[in-house]
Amino acid sequence: METSTPSQPLSPGVRPLSLDAAGVTLSCLLAEPPDGEPRATVVAVHGGGMTAGYFDGQAHPDLSLLTLGARLGFTVLALDRPGYGLSAGQLPAGQSLAEQAEVLDAVMDRFAQRHATGAGFFLLAHSYGGKVALVAAAHTLRPLALDVSGCGHRYDIEPADLPRVLSRSSWGRNWGPLRLYPPDTFRSLGALVAPMPVLEADEVARWPGTFEDLAPRLRIPVRMTFAEHEAWWLHGERDIAEITALLAAAPVLRVERQPDAGHNISLGWAARSYHLRALGFFEECLAALRARRGRPAVDVRPVPATTASPSATVPGV
Repeated sequence: METSTPSQPLSPGVRPLSLDAAGVTLSCLLAEPPDGEPRATVVAVHGGGMTAGYFDGQAHPDLSLLTLGARLGFTVLALDRPGYGLSAGQLPAGQSLAEQAEVLDAVMDRFAQRHATGAGFFLLAHSYGGKVALVAAAHTLRPLALDVSGCGHRYDIEPADLPRVLSRSSWGRNWGPLRLYPPDTFRSLGALVAPMPVLEADEVARWPGTFEDLAPRLRIPVRMTFAEHEAWWLHGERDIAEITALLAAAPVLRVERQPDAGHNISLGWAARSYHLRALGFFEECLAALRARRGRPAVDVRPVPATTASPSATVPGV
């Protein structure tokens, strides 16, 4: 793991690094608590057409998830997904969702070998990164919980029209009203935006079926947030009911709306509110984890006389 040269300004306390995982060298941004071991480690996963800098917005000091998380005692690792940042040269076409999920799992393993991670890992993911995180969480119990924004189960657009829409700027769908963002937002984007790799774009239309397949396998707490002005995804009451039914196996499930926000929540005025809510959700998960660990390791209830022996008992789209 070596430091890398940042391609954009960074907030105080945020530093770049590179990380080798599953044969891929990824560029990342890292913020760690100034004192002591972290409460836990938040791995932030950006969406399509963005980079890790999405979580360290420079238009206003309140935007950065990395600095806020570190101040609250979390280590925050924001990675450039395969096909973005440092790995773009190695993987110009990117990777499939399944391949990216394997890399994400390897990232957590690799990072834990070199850094204190506290109680473990939380995943905080946006848009296409939410898809990657959901796939990863359905196949491993490594993350303690998952928070996803800007990702649903069915598009607010006909699947056949997705290639045409993706080929254009889709400004309104990605951003919503301009008043939702600090004045310098679109002058400070710089290296935050990047082309969506071909393999990602090819899988976009298949997501509804993928979600229906993986959702019942999620066995960790899940929180999903839809911006008030979210335009990529269906998120009416009926749609939320469908999502809730599909994620019935998750021990905790929250589906919430973020007022005064567009699809790119973490770059708007609502960023701090959303990040605090996500970190608050992770705090609740930590409290539940401590409570479980405080219980007896074995069942000490009397065994009924009729029982011979006691039974043994996881801006883009």
